[in-house]
Amino acid sequence: MLTWRNRAPARPATRTPSAPIVGPGPAADRDDQAGHALRAPSRLHAFNRYEVKYVVPVGDVPALRAELDARMGRDSHGGRTGYGVWSVYYDTDRLRFYWEKIEGLRFRRKLRVRHYGDRSTITDDSIVHVEVKQRVNRVTQKRRVALPYRLARDLCDRREMVEHHPDQGAFLEEVQELICGLDLRPVAMTGYQREAFVGRDSDIGLRVTIDHRVRGRDRDFHLGAEAENRLIVPATLAVVEIKANERVPYWLTDLAARANLSIVRMSKYCQSVEAFGRAPRSVFHVTEGTADRHPSHPYA
Repeated sequence: MLTWRNRAPARPATRTPSAPIVGPGPAADRDDQAGHALRAPSRLHAFNRYEVKYVVPVGDVPALRAELDARMGRDSHGGRTGYGVWSVYYDTDRLRFYWEKIEGLRFRRKLRVRHYGDRSTITDDSIVHVEVKQRVNRVTQKRRVALPYRLARDLCDRREMVEHHPDQGAFLEEVQELICGLDLRPVAMTGYQREAFVGRDSDIGLRVTIDHRVRGRDRDFHLGAEAENRLIVPATLAVVEIKANERVPYWLTDLAARANLSIVRMSKYCQSVEAFGRAPRSVFHVTEGTADRHPSHPYA
């Protein structure tokens, strides 16, 4: 059984199905309104979901893992050992996307190139994902296309339109508009080992991930570079995320309460920016004592 701690239980609220997705209104700001339109052609992987993050002492992970194994299946891509997740994040020179997250804007987003697997095996032909992840009010939306790594670099680093299926064109044009219009460039890299659990039966669409040894770097942004990565989250902590299409099931909220999981409003990208001194450490920065703080609002 999971151990109990002497602090108030953290129970994420359940949610009803999300409202139709719309772009932000005039108050959402900015000079890039053309990129706000949400497009989802058939070959574009796009989905909406609610996400809740926790930090968990690594000593509590085995008990949590056993509870999840009893209720959920393992992601077929990682089996029981998990898989690596490596991401390069793009931002402006003034870190606009970083500050949008820190300030808690209701509409915010970030651009990244992500690779799943062993980074030592990455070649120009390895498949990576160019992703725009954004938050609209309380809903997280992620849109992405899979490309060979050389084409992803042509698009995001060299700012060249690349060969693509017609159904991907609108999204790739949006990415190019973001990169060129905001003068985006690589700012931070993150990597970690992920265990992933998927819902079954009535919990289809539910996903829980446990990320270990969260690392990063602030240079040498080729995903396969033999460059030093540094821990950006203490090695004593794992990051747990609950992701649900509509609501978190009751058994999982009960599990979170019994385990006294500490809800955090953290971003691995922001954690990396702060860890390398690109911005002052915010109140959301994860440290050794984060797991012992009082929980915050689950949908902050």
